[in-house]
Amino acid sequence: MKKIQRQGRKLAPDPTRNRRVRRPVIAGNWKMHMTCAQAREFMAAFLPLVAEMPNDRDLVLAPPFTALSSMAELCKDSPVALSSQNVHWEGSGAFTGEISPSMLKEHGVTYTIVGHSEPRKYFSESDEQINHRARSSQANGLIPIVCVGESDEQRERGEAERVIRRQIEQGLEGLDADLLVVAYEPIWAIGTGKTCEAAEANRICGLIRSWVGSPDLVIQYGGSVKAGNIDQLMGMSDIDGVLVGGASLQPDSFARIANYNVA
Repeated sequence: MKKIQRQGRKLAPDPTRNRRVRRPVIAGNWKMHMTCAQAREFMAAFLPLVAEMPNDRDLVLAPPFTALSSMAELCKDSPVALSSQNVHWEGSGAFTGEISPSMLKEHGVTYTIVGHSEPRKYFSESDEQINHRARSSQANGLIPIVCVGESDEQRERGEAERVIRRQIEQGLEGLDADLLVVAYEPIWAIGTGKTCEAAEANRICGLIRSWVGSPDLVIQYGGSVKAGNIDQLMGMSDIDGVLVGGASLQPDSFARIANYNVA
């Protein structure tokens, strides 16, 4: 197993491993939306729309914790895998409001979103905590989707690359890059309607890949992804998928994203 190590300001992978094709991951993050009844209604409309989705990509939905049990049943025999919206690094204990890897796996969860800008902002999550969550995910057979990205103020001050590199170095230390997804989500583009230009998003994703040192690392873009820009984004050389917020709440729009077509 290859682990990402921090060596000063450089992350060094094992250079001896063979190259493999990066498989795109299309993920929808429902955030604090969707009751169980609403999730059932969504899936009834959504699943027929992705029944013939190309099999060269993975499709993931991250519902609220309360809907995981219902979604596990709804996703059986479908192309949809489940993700949690967070995970704790301990297996059990006095951690009110948290959820453990084993609790998630009981409901068929295979991915975990960690380090999203909202927990970073509202609950002051540190890169160290995010690293603990990601390590715990991998140790328990889950694939972490580790989110990184800069604020509008940081970008305006020319600090975007420094901020993202720090998040990468501290948040990914000790992780296996083969069992990992990184999501580049510029904070200023999340839920604002603003979208990072595809070429710029691709440039940052390429930098992340070079900083980690793994040509096979799967890197998503997230930030106002919608049906109208998915084909352009997925046509970029260093973007291997998307992490979708608002557009994943509508069956038609998320199905169009899942069925993206790159000419």
